[in-house]
Amino acid sequence: MKILGIGNAIVDVLCRVTDKFLIENSLTKSTMKLVNELEFKKLLSSLKIEQTISGGSVANSIVGLSKLNNNVGFLGKINDDELGKKYEEGLKKENVNYLYKKKSEPIPTGSCLILITPDSERTMCTFLGTAGKINYNDVNGEYIKNADITFLEGYLWDEGEPKKAFDKAIMHSNKVAMTLSDLFCVERHKSNFLDLVKNKLDIIFANEQEILSLTNSVSFEDVISFCKQIQKNIIITRGEKGAVSINGDEIEECKAKKNLVIKDLTGAGDLFAAGYLHGVINNKSTKESLEKGTELSAAIIQKIGARI
Repeated sequence: MKILGIGNAIVDVLCRVTDKFLIENSLTKSTMKLVNELEFKKLLSSLKIEQTISGGSVANSIVGLSKLNNNVGFLGKINDDELGKKYEEGLKKENVNYLYKKKSEPIPTGSCLILITPDSERTMCTFLGTAGKINYNDVNGEYIKNADITFLEGYLWDEGEPKKAFDKAIMHSNKVAMTLSDLFCVERHKSNFLDLVKNKLDIIFANEQEILSLTNSVSFEDVISFCKQIQKNIIITRGEKGAVSINGDEIEECKAKKNLVIKDLTGAGDLFAAGYLHGVINNKSTKESLEKGTELSAAIIQKIGARI
C-alpha cells in the first residue's frame, strides 16, 4: 500500500447558513469547534441539510489519492450503527481499503456539521463520537509497516486516548506525513505539535495561519528560516498567494489558480495534500507535486463538499 491515512472517521453534514447564524451561536468563522451530541442536534435542528458524506480531513485526502488510482487505505473508528455503516460503504465505493473492523460501541459514529456562509468559508462543529475514542489497540502495526507513508491529522490530538494510537502509528511507520489541521488545534497543542514537527514527522502540511502560530513567527520570512533549520519537508498553503514547499534549502513555489467560481472551501487543504502526496509517491518533482495539489484544491472549491 502506498499511503495509509489515520484520522477521525466523521460523517460530514453540509448546510448553508448566514453570518448571523454564526454570531447567534457564538461560532468563529473558518474554525473547527468540538461539540457534544446535544449541541450538535440543537444546531442542526433549524438547518436544511444539503449533503451527507463520509468525511474527516485525512479521509478526504485518501479518497482524493484513490481517485488518482493510488493504492491507499484508511483507519478511523466508527460504531456499528447506521451512520457507521454508511461511512464504511462510502469509503469502499471510492476504492479505499477501509482497515477498521467496526463493532458495537457505547458512543455513536462521529459527525461534523459543516456550515457554509455566503463567502464560501466553512465553519465546523464536530461531534467526535466514537472517532475520538480511537486507541492504541485500534491501530494495527502490520498495516502501518506495509504502507510507504502514514498520513495523520492534527485533529486526532483533540482527545486523550488517540495520542497513544498516534504514537504507535509513528513508531511503526516507514515515513510519516501530517496535517496540522486547524489553528485552534495548533494553539491547544503547540508544544506537542512542535515536538512532532521537529523530531518525528517527515512531511508537514499547514496553512499560513497555522505555521505562523506554531513557530510564533511575526513574518513569513521567520517561518522560512524555521523550516530551513529543521530540515523537514514543510508545505504551506497561502490562499491567493499560492503554495510553497520548503525542504531544507530547497524552496519551491506554485501560484494559485485564477478566475475560480468558489462555492465551498471545505476540502481545499485536504485535496491539496492529496495532490502533493500523489506527486511524492509517484516520484514527481516538488514543483509537479505542488502543481497537482493546487489543481485538485482549485477543482474542489468550485463545488459543494470535499469529494472530486
